[in-house]
Amino acid sequence: MGNITLTMIKPTAIKKNYAGNIIEKITDAGFRIQAIKMMRLSKAEAEKFYEVHKERPFYGELTDFMSSVPIIAAVLEKKNAVEDYRKLIGATNPENAEEGTIRKLYATNIQENAVHGSDSDENAEIEVSFFFSKKERFNADGSLI
Repeated sequence: MGNITLTMIKPTAIKKNYAGNIIEKITDAGFRIQAIKMMRLSKAEAEKFYEVHKERPFYGELTDFMSSVPIIAAVLEKKNAVEDYRKLIGATNPENAEEGTIRKLYATNIQENAVHGSDSDENAEIEVSFFFSKKERFNADGSLI
């Protein structure tokens, strides 16, 4: 089990000013933030990040949405980070998410589901590297990863 995962606070959660509440839930759940940034993905960057979904019918809408306004990307650290974060965020469809999960509290619908979370340790490493270089990630003592 890995000890990092990537999260993105998605455009609708940013527009509705939920970012602070979401970050608070993350840190209250015992995650440490190694790196964090707010940025606006270009359409090409969104397409590259979500390339795994290229053949799916929602790909165009997803990449348009993710490049519509800024997002917040963060590297989260905790033992069993991917599994624990997936539990914290809840089901992709907020209607099916457990009470108290981030998506139940802050998602609008299945497409605008507030946050992204890596789905495997392998993808976490790939996704983290998409957004952050080693010089942007820090240990708890302030030293570089």
